Amino acid sequence: MQEGKRQKQVAGVIQEEMNGIFLRLGLNMMDGGMVSISAVKVTPDLLEARIYLSLFQVTDPELTLKRFEDRKGEIKRELGLRVKQQLRRMPELKFFRDDTLDHVFRMEELFKKINEDRDK
Repeated sequence: MQEGKRQKQVAGVIQEEMNGIFLRLGLNMMDGGMVSISAVKVTPDLLEARIYLSLFQVTDPELTLKRFEDRKGEIKRELGLRVKQQLRRMPELKFFRDDTLDHVFRMEELFKKINEDRDK
């Protein structure tokens, strides 16, 4: 199903503000790696925001996601203060791992191996 205009607007506002919150709270560097927000998707009723995190060189991705879940209240409070003039209700935040970067690296390794095998 296609995202509506309001969903995209709310997702954009949340992503922009979350980037600032990550910098302020020091959430962009965790477990020896870098964490960034790759996408935000909002449900049609605007009550849930799915935040996709790109984890680069993080030693334990599952532990990192758990840390975000543990700090969800603090993050939601900060976000609420920043967007209270733009949203009637603060959506519930859910964090997911965006593993497209892992797929890209795997594909590059496969292509490299194929080229090496072909050159032999």
